[in-house]
Amino acid sequence: MNAVSPTSMTPPTISQAAIAQARQLARQSQRRIIEVLEDQAGLSSTEFMRALGEAFHYTVADINDIHRLEPDFDVLSFREALKRECIPLRDSEQGLLIVFSDPFTEGFSDWALEKIREPFAWRLAHHADITAFLSRHEETLKAMDGMLLGEEPGIDEQARGAEQLSLKSISEDSSPVVRLVNSTLYDALKSGASDVHLEITGSGLTIRYRIDGVLNTVGAIQGIEVAEQVISRIKVVAELDIAERRIPQDGRFKVQVQKREVDFRVSIMPSVFGEDAVLRVLDRKALTDQSRGLTLENIGLDERTREQFRHLARAPYGMVLVTGPTGSGKTTTLYAAISEVNSGKDKIITIEDPVEYHLPGILQIPVNEKKGLTFARGLRSILRHDPDKIMVGEIRDVETAQIAVQAALTGHLVFTTVHANNVFDVIGRFINMEVDTYSFVSSLNGILAQRLVRLVCSNCIVPDQPDAKLLADSGISTEAAQKMRFRVGRGCGHCRGTGYRGRKAVAELLILDDEMREMIVARDPIRKLKESARRNGLRVLRESAIEAVANGETTLEEINRVTFID
Repeated sequence: MNAVSPTSMTPPTISQAAIAQARQLARQSQRRIIEVLEDQAGLSSTEFMRALGEAFHYTVADINDIHRLEPDFDVLSFREALKRECIPLRDSEQGLLIVFSDPFTEGFSDWALEKIREPFAWRLAHHADITAFLSRHEETLKAMDGMLLGEEPGIDEQARGAEQLSLKSISEDSSPVVRLVNSTLYDALKSGASDVHLEITGSGLTIRYRIDGVLNTVGAIQGIEVAEQVISRIKVVAELDIAERRIPQDGRFKVQVQKREVDFRVSIMPSVFGEDAVLRVLDRKALTDQSRGLTLENIGLDERTREQFRHLARAPYGMVLVTGPTGSGKTTTLYAAISEVNSGKDKIITIEDPVEYHLPGILQIPVNEKKGLTFARGLRSILRHDPDKIMVGEIRDVETAQIAVQAALTGHLVFTTVHANNVFDVIGRFINMEVDTYSFVSSLNGILAQRLVRLVCSNCIVPDQPDAKLLADSGISTEAAQKMRFRVGRGCGHCRGTGYRGRKAVAELLILDDEMREMIVARDPIRKLKESARRNGLRVLRESAIEAVANGETTLEEINRVTFID
């Protein structure tokens, strides 16, 4: 029996028979009725909530309605809102609204009527929208709310010195500062953040997460004294000097979450108000899970670039360079290429700082500069270990560059990364390192420059038409715009209200031929190198990004954020 009874002309509805069937299946499967009903419905979350509201005579609120209003956690504490999956909202016209997600929850209505001592109206919303809203307010409030909700599965007691991190351990800690720091780290992991920024201002502390490459402010703590205590706590766990506040410091620490270890790299930087901390999240298990089945198709490269880069990755020898700023997905791209060529017939060795993905069948070596294991020293040792293919995490100095070039010239295929803005800047970087130009161009097979752009959320995607100013600022003509399929995300619980979910790579790929090599050795101007590359089919980063917009995968605002506008 279908959960929904739609017709071609009327909006979908939920029948009483479908609800009865969902109740029965929920008892058998020990799931929530609303989950079973939504699975049976086969509708988008928006259509399902509209039909559910019709069936129970509730007004439905979407993510935009929810974010338009302010929460009132004095009426209902944040802890109770999390536990009951509801939100108390204040509307200037309609008064107090209680937004909830599940009309099948037994006793919820009686509990709310008893708990809340003033008149209110009900609103129904999708659980993902409520979760997204609460997540945005969680960081500021949960450490101040006394006790946090529920418990997580126990953490391995043999944590090898790592901080044990769970909702249980957070709520049981007697120190508000420790509780705040741990809850910040826990929420960052739950949100999929790559970095945590703790910024001291003139009045307190601002907490920001980098999610999908973009910083999001998630909370603010008032009080400069509390802010300094938070930074001191970070320095203590990272084993840094808490008395030193005038120079930058770097450290690291690890925590245990759900029986897995997560590393944090810490950078402390002095500022006019005190010290700021940035914590890079290195969740190896999550990265390794993502890397299973990782291919060049999965990272989003267009078909032409993908096939050309795949051809470079299968070459018998030479050097393949990937460039871009920090966080542009260089390592992921290299691992995708290495995973594809890892047939088990070649010896593949990597040296990285740190080892981010764990891949089977590959010898991976972490740099340890304190013990003297640098990229250069490790690369020398690797060459005595009979490798076929080598990955160098990053070329940072002249010595590493020279060894990598020699390795590529002596029959090895070398994958590596360099920080540069585009494929032509890489050439200048190596020349400025005083690496022999002839040897460099002889070893170099190709250079891939890439950026990551956020993708429009597939759950709340709608057609869009950018205004004339945005088109002009983006370098898009009216004629070209007519051929493009513009789309945008409205914001929903699946994307935390941002309108974006996930990222893909856009890239430019320069494959060196004899003409290009001769021009580089002759020190021809970059302008002539670009002209030659264009004649041979080079498509620059901006063109790849515009193609992603034309296909409806991302937006003009997003590509303007990460690529240069010609």
